[in-house]
Amino acid sequence: MKFSAVAATCLSLISRVLGDINVAGPSFSKVTLPATFKPPQVFKNTNLVHVISLEKNYAKESINVLIENVSGEPQDEYFIPFTSDQMERVGGVEVKDRKDASLSGFIVEAVEFDQLSDTQYYRIRLSSPLPVKGQQTLGISYYYLHAFAPLPATIEQSDKQYLVYQFSAYCQSAYPTLKQKTEVKLPSSDIPDYTKIAASGEAKGSPQKQGSKLTYGPFPDIPAGAVSPAKVRYEFTKPVTHVSHLERDVEVSHWGGNVAFEDRYTLYNNGANLSAQFSRVKWAQAQYFNPTSYALKEMKFPLRVGSKDTYFTDAIGNVSTSHFRSNRREATLELKPRYPVFGGWKYPFTIGWNADAKNFLRKKSGNSYLLNVPFIEGPKQLEGIAFEQIQVRILLPEGAENVRFYTTVPESSITDYVIDLQQTYLDTIGRTVLTIKARNLVDDFRDRDLIVSYDYSLAASLRKPLIIFSSMVTVFVGMWAISKVDIRFSTK
Repeated sequence: MKFSAVAATCLSLISRVLGDINVAGPSFSKVTLPATFKPPQVFKNTNLVHVISLEKNYAKESINVLIENVSGEPQDEYFIPFTSDQMERVGGVEVKDRKDASLSGFIVEAVEFDQLSDTQYYRIRLSSPLPVKGQQTLGISYYYLHAFAPLPATIEQSDKQYLVYQFSAYCQSAYPTLKQKTEVKLPSSDIPDYTKIAASGEAKGSPQKQGSKLTYGPFPDIPAGAVSPAKVRYEFTKPVTHVSHLERDVEVSHWGGNVAFEDRYTLYNNGANLSAQFSRVKWAQAQYFNPTSYALKEMKFPLRVGSKDTYFTDAIGNVSTSHFRSNRREATLELKPRYPVFGGWKYPFTIGWNADAKNFLRKKSGNSYLLNVPFIEGPKQLEGIAFEQIQVRILLPEGAENVRFYTTVPESSITDYVIDLQQTYLDTIGRTVLTIKARNLVDDFRDRDLIVSYDYSLAASLRKPLIIFSSMVTVFVGMWAISKVDIRFSTK
């Protein structure tokens, strides 16, 4: 809603008199342990299956492991090792019980002990201590960003794109493993190069290739910390889409009965660069045959049913190459960038839309409200999309208090949050803003819930209408007073 310049000027003067208040919240922290820390050997991995999925433009690794407590007392801390480089790129770490999906209470935290060590850890706190000689089957999953390197690094506009992924044929573990195997799932059966491991003792030669899947192992009796470097080179016909920064604003209006969403993307294609200058003519000619391309040429954003008033802009301005379809069953925003985004290219853009507040907001009791919105709503692409740095801002009504939040996004990916105030149109003390920062998420987490509870009293809701009314009365009284001043020259 836009107001006149006169009213805005009056209210801004009132706001400056009342001032502003900033309230900061605590931030998430790592678990700090002594610099000499090493995971105690209280577990052994009886059986382990390591699955590496390279079917999208990020790497997803899943570990299904049967652990056994080999110490003399109950244990509830299980550690996962990563290299320092992996630690910067890993995200979305989640743990489940493979035999009982309803079992919850696993806490995943990054461990901070020796910054110079190349081996870092995540600590998993089990939902309940595992008794002596007790066993539990864990399902551990996580994602790597910046996981691939194109080889060759530069190609022609119509060439095939190949990516290289480096990994360990032995799953990295802080505990000895009696039996394990590693499966590598690829998007294509075109796999020109991959590491081969010769047979040794009871272990057969690896890998076994079945279509687009490679299987390393099974390997018997692997000691703790053992690695077997391996790599695979495979064809990837889709863009390696990567969002370095996503800034998401969700603005709640009680008076307007509206929730406004705006997402600002800084997007890159991390695939192979062009070896020659881009040819628009060749690109237009090739589109008649609709060939597979590693350039990003379109995106689809599934939105919540009832979304409306969509827009799509970039650094230049409004982009007209978009289409919004909305009905009772779906709402989809389809858009095309101004140019195909090839490897090494950047495309920053913004999308936004409005939605009815009743679809996201409900009143709990008294003055308490509950807001439930998706944490991220990125594009839904076959090749997937990765988000490196995410900032979500929830702009609540002016006067909102006792703000709390909960999200189904892995807590290990949440890096910080803060609650403060921000001045907007016609505000006095400013709107309450909850800012949450996260890192290293992927599109598998789209539509995960972000639930915000807050108190919003009747007096707070009437603040703005009263300020508008009093400001307009002040303006009219001032004009009336000025009109009564006699400015004529005396004739005497």
